[in-house]
Amino acid sequence: MNDAGFRSGFVAVVGRPNVGKSTLINALVGEKVSIVTAKPQTTRHRILGVHSDQDSQIVFVDTPGLHRSSGKAMNKLMNRTAASALADADVILFVTEAGRFTAEDGDVLERIRRASAPAIALLNKVDTVHPREAVLAALAEMSERHEFAELIPASAKTGQNLDRLLDTLPGFLPESPPFFPDEMRTDRNREFRAAETIREKLTLNLHEELPYGLTVQIERYAESDGKLEIDAIIWVERDSQKGIVVGKAGARLKAIGRAARLDLKQQLGMPVHVGLWVKVRENWANSDKDLQNLGFDAV
Repeated sequence: MNDAGFRSGFVAVVGRPNVGKSTLINALVGEKVSIVTAKPQTTRHRILGVHSDQDSQIVFVDTPGLHRSSGKAMNKLMNRTAASALADADVILFVTEAGRFTAEDGDVLERIRRASAPAIALLNKVDTVHPREAVLAALAEMSERHEFAELIPASAKTGQNLDRLLDTLPGFLPESPPFFPDEMRTDRNREFRAAETIREKLTLNLHEELPYGLTVQIERYAESDGKLEIDAIIWVERDSQKGIVVGKAGARLKAIGRAARLDLKQQLGMPVHVGLWVKVRENWANSDKDLQNLGFDAV
């Protein structure tokens, strides 16, 4: 790699919850670095996804969706995390759904207007927009909302126009040596990714508001003889939630453990055993001390 003329920098990927930010970053990086579900506020942490090539290194900052509900300490922390990424970015990638602009999108745009970095608007999910002329209309409407440096229609799901985005972004980054080794795809370690994978399966298997009242803490992560052993605690806020997670005769917890095991086996390329326990820590999501103890980043 030749550092002369090399560009490297940080791209804050922001938007309201559930517009496809994590799916987008996984597609751009070429590896699953952020969990994905259909439920809003799945992403709770600041996660870096790194794309490196011969001439540049783009560090995508996956952030929690900026949202209006900020009553609990965790919601406030998530909003601060996203706002911090905006402040530190070399360029902002504003992700919306093509053809759908909500009041929460408007809230995010107001924050972008107050930031100093240039902003690119990416209209995601164009594969779901019909007729095609509707995409052109959505681009025209977005161009009237703000003076974006670029407007790019794309689909994180199908990969449409992601190459254009990767070609565009380095032009907004400063000349700088790479921040991370070529082979690195994320700043998060395997223990963190294992906890997030388990939480993803919990979110997919549970309904209503319960996924927002639980978190996962890795107690043991041990690799030996080509096999990985993981023990994890699922923390919930109330006794009534514990029974829901466990399920009748432990059936739901077993299904969640199996789904996590299969996913981690595919990610890591080795046999994985996952042991899960459900415990109660009352009101943890509204306690700054508990959030810190459970691995949430202080901002």
